[in-house]
Amino acid sequence: MNIYIHKFLPLIISPLFFVFFLLVCGLILKSRKISIIGIIFLIFFSLPIISYKLNMYLQKDYTPQDVSNINNSDAIVVLSGMVSTIEFKDKIKYEFEGAVDRILSGIDLLKYNKAPLLILTRSKLPWQNGIPEGEYLKDFSIKLGIPEESILLTDNVQNTDDEAKSVKKLLNKKNAEIILVTSAFHMPRAQKVFEAQQIKVIPFAVDFKNSKKITFLDFIPSASALSQSSKFVKEMIGRIYYEFKY
Repeated sequence: MNIYIHKFLPLIISPLFFVFFLLVCGLILKSRKISIIGIIFLIFFSLPIISYKLNMYLQKDYTPQDVSNINNSDAIVVLSGMVSTIEFKDKIKYEFEGAVDRILSGIDLLKYNKAPLLILTRSKLPWQNGIPEGEYLKDFSIKLGIPEESILLTDNVQNTDDEAKSVKKLLNKKNAEIILVTSAFHMPRAQKVFEAQQIKVIPFAVDFKNSKKITFLDFIPSASALSQSSKFVKEMIGRIYYEFKY
């Protein structure tokens, strides 16, 4: 039940829900002013220029790094969140999404001997099909030349907090140090959660959003921009939550 609450709360505070709330209030109260405010909010959060600035803010504390410049540690931890499943003809196909840099960078770090172990997380939500993501990533890593004995899998996990606790249990060591690999927008929250488990973190942020030139197209509302703005709100809620928790 906790995971449903954890995933449901950001939806309630999302830009789309807020706009929907204003429009409904406008209809019920027969207030054109409230409805117009709702439409203005919808346009604002649907502007690519706005979603771009918001998401650049999420990754502002990190820059791309070269694998060779990273210090050695006890383990490389790659967080889940890069695989989707497609079900057809009673079969499940696994496909990588934009955050595939997570596993590719983790493999590179291991091949550069930055740590003796690659830890992958068995992430799976109740409504997801197929095997936990870490199990698929383990097979993928082995195909790319990583020895099976160099890979560890966590317990089944459902969020970043679970991942950190499970990694802590796997390492079973005081003053453990890891190279943490996740998307740049997610790294501040992830680093805080792992450090709360008394794990020293060397952040290796990947999956950066491209800087780009601003054009007139960035001032035309789009569904994609609204989705990215919602992603920003979700991530900020997560940061605030763990700021109070830890």
